[in-house]
Amino acid sequence: MKDLFKKNRVYIAICFIIIIATVLVTSLLVNIMERKTETKYSNQNRVEVTENDTDPKKWGINWPKQYDSYKRTVQATQTKFGGHGGSESLPAEKIERDPWLKRMFLGYAFSIDYRDRRGHAYMLTDQENTKRLTKPQSGSCLHCHATVMPLYKKLGNGDAMKGMEVSHKSSYQELNKKLHEMGHANPVSCVDCHEPGTMKLRVTRPGFIKGITTLASSNTPLPHLPSIERWRKGTKNNPYDPNTDASQTEMRSFVCGQCHVEYYCGGKLPLVFPWGNGLKVEEVETFFNELKFPDGTDFFDYTHAQTTAKLLKAQHPEFELWSQGIHAKSGVACADCHMPYMRDGATKVSDHWVRSPLLNINRACQTCHHFSEDEIKARVENIQEKNYKLMQRAAQALMDLIDAIEQAKIAGATDEQLKTALAMHRKAQWRLDFIAAENSMGFHAPQEAARILGEAVDFARQGQLLAVQWKSR
Repeated sequence: MKDLFKKNRVYIAICFIIIIATVLVTSLLVNIMERKTETKYSNQNRVEVTENDTDPKKWGINWPKQYDSYKRTVQATQTKFGGHGGSESLPAEKIERDPWLKRMFLGYAFSIDYRDRRGHAYMLTDQENTKRLTKPQSGSCLHCHATVMPLYKKLGNGDAMKGMEVSHKSSYQELNKKLHEMGHANPVSCVDCHEPGTMKLRVTRPGFIKGITTLASSNTPLPHLPSIERWRKGTKNNPYDPNTDASQTEMRSFVCGQCHVEYYCGGKLPLVFPWGNGLKVEEVETFFNELKFPDGTDFFDYTHAQTTAKLLKAQHPEFELWSQGIHAKSGVACADCHMPYMRDGATKVSDHWVRSPLLNINRACQTCHHFSEDEIKARVENIQEKNYKLMQRAAQALMDLIDAIEQAKIAGATDEQLKTALAMHRKAQWRLDFIAAENSMGFHAPQEAARILGEAVDFARQGQLLAVQWKSR
C-alpha cells in the first residue's frame, strides 16, 4: 500500500507540473498572439493623410503613440543651462540674465528680445509674439518655425524651392497672415519629417536640401556623413539628394538639421545655409565673407550701434557643432539622444517628446553609457560648466574690445584707422555668438567649442590692443 501511495503521489505531482507548464505555455502563446495582433492593427491607417494635412492631430489618429508623446512638448522643461522652467507665458529673457548679450547685439533686433527656448509646440507662437517683430523681419524666418511647405508651393506655383527663394521679398507679417489664411499655421508637424503614406523619414525644407547638396559638392572632409563620401566617389551624374542617398541613421539627424542650423534669413537675399566651404565655424565665416549683396557690397547681418563694425549673427548651429563631436563621428544621430526609442506594448517607437537627454538619461544615455544617472549627469554638467565659464571670459574680452573701440572713436579715430580692430570685432563676436546661440552649452562638441571660444578671446584681445594703439599705427 505504501508503494502504491508513493506512486500515486509522484503521478499526481507530475500531472500538476504538466498542468502548470501547459498553462504557462498557453499564456505565453496567447500573449504572443495578442502582441502580434496589437502590432498588426497599430500599423493600419484609420484615416488618409496627405501633404496638405499639416495639423498633427489628424496624423495622431493613425499613430497615437507618437502623437501622445509629441503633445508633451507643451510641458515646460529645464536643465541647468537651458530651457524654460516658468509659466506658460513667454520664457525669460537671456539679455536680462547676461547683459553682455544685449550690448553685443546693439543695432540688431536681438537686443530688444532674446529669450530662453521652449518646446516645439511653441516654436511658432513664440516667434509670432517676439518683440523683434517691431523691427522689419523677412518672411524667410518662417522656414523653420511653421509647417510652411504648402505656403512655399503656393508662392512657387507648385515648386517649393522657388517659393522659398522668393519668401524673403515679403515681410514676416505678410507671409504669416497667408499661412493662417491657408490653415497651416502649425509648429513643426508630422508632415515635415515623414512621408504621409509610408511614414518614411524625409527632408522637406528647401533650405536644407540646397545646403546639403552644396556641402556635398565641396571638398571638406565629412567622415560623419558616409553617404556623402560614397556619393563623391561615384559618377556624380545627379546632385546629392538626402532623400534618396542618405542612410536611415543619417536621416535621423537630417530631419533635425532642417532647422537646428546656421542660416541667413534676412530680406536682402534668399534664405541660405552657408555650407559651401564646410560646417566649421571658420568655414561658414569664409562663406559669408565671400558672399555679396545684389548691389555688390560685402555681406553682413547688421552694423553694431557702438563700434560700427559690420557683424554676422549666428542662429542656432546645433547641426554644425554636433558634426565636429564624438557622437557624430561614432554614428550617433540627433534622434538617438533627443528622441530615443521606447517600448509601448508590442511596439518600439521613437519618443516624440523632443527634449534634453538629461531629462531622459535612462533611455537617451544609458543604452550606450553604462554608468549611473547621477554620474552621467555630473559628467555632462561638468563639460557645460567649463564651457559656460569660458564663454563668460570671451564675453568679457568682447566687451573690453567694444569699450576700446568706443574710446578710440571719442579720441578721434576714424573707421579707416580702426579697420583692423573692427575686423577683429567681427571675428571675435562671430565665434562667441556661434557657441552662445548653440543650444547644448558646448556639449555637442566640447573640444571644438573650447577651440572656438579660445579664438574668440584671442581675436577680441587683439582687436582691443589695436584700438588702444590706433594713434601709433
